[in-house]
Amino acid sequence: MQPIPIKTTVVGSLPFPSWLEFASENLDKFGAADINEMIEDAVVNAIHDQVSAGLDVITDGEQTRLDFNLSFYGFIKGIAPNHEETRKFGPPAHDQRGKHTIIAPLTAPKGLGVVEEYKRLKRFAPQGKILKASIPGPYTLSGRMLAGNIYKDRWEITEALLPIVAKELDDLVAIGVQEICIDEPSMSCYAYKEDTKRFVDIFNRTVKNIVGKTRIATHLCFGNFKGRSIGKKSIAPMLPDFLDLNVDELHSEMTILNFAEVHLLEHFAEKMDIAVGVIDVKSYYIETVEDVKERIQKCLKYVPAEKLAVAPDCGMSQTARWATKLKLTNMCTAAKELR
Repeated sequence: MQPIPIKTTVVGSLPFPSWLEFASENLDKFGAADINEMIEDAVVNAIHDQVSAGLDVITDGEQTRLDFNLSFYGFIKGIAPNHEETRKFGPPAHDQRGKHTIIAPLTAPKGLGVVEEYKRLKRFAPQGKILKASIPGPYTLSGRMLAGNIYKDRWEITEALLPIVAKELDDLVAIGVQEICIDEPSMSCYAYKEDTKRFVDIFNRTVKNIVGKTRIATHLCFGNFKGRSIGKKSIAPMLPDFLDLNVDELHSEMTILNFAEVHLLEHFAEKMDIAVGVIDVKSYYIETVEDVKERIQKCLKYVPAEKLAVAPDCGMSQTARWATKLKLTNMCTAAKELR
């Protein structure tokens, strides 16, 4: 396929419609058929919002996930919710997200659910759009798990999750997924203090079986729970080791960095395509078309147009739907005008 210059894409998540937020808190009032209808309607809404905005690459908006990471815990056996370890009051932060204690070796006998998500997306998506599935990588997936007496530490938990994620990737390739984004924001959040070579080894072993069989992307950000970051906001610690990631496209936040490190993208562009965050998902300022064009032009100094994709900084599940639609539309308009 001929590459699309200044391709427009999203990370994965989109906000829930207000009615879905309400329904999710009142599921006991719905039957199984009602819930299935609700899920399908939500995905149709997400597709409509993306197509109306003009995106080249679309997802299902992760409309069946209450959390980009924790939703997968419902598929994983061997864990139990641990409400004692979470902070209950005060300003929103990552220590308020649900923790789980491991009580038995981790398994996922029915997979992680992404295959069904993709089948649903394919059923409703219009012809001509590139379809993308997203799934957290094993290091990020381990983030809210407490080792208990089963594993020694987060690294051991990650190793236990790696084959589970790899199996889901194999199953996605088997049904013909065009593009898969393996989200590993924990790696970018902690690149400043952890072993980056070890991160790269974990990632490359996760995707080993699917290399060359589908387009592999990864999303690296600095956290976005309730619109708040958690990691050190710099891509410099990722260099040079992350250049060895076995990916076709690397996505990085950039707007939240005020493009201070945009020049570093040149190193990545020598090895892979680059998706750059040109929309601030943590702000309700609506970027104008001219704002976005200016940001894209900064990227084009270091990344050739045929290797460049533009996207929001992060998933948009934490951004109101009205703002999401305006931001995505202006991003797509800017990209098309610059083409």
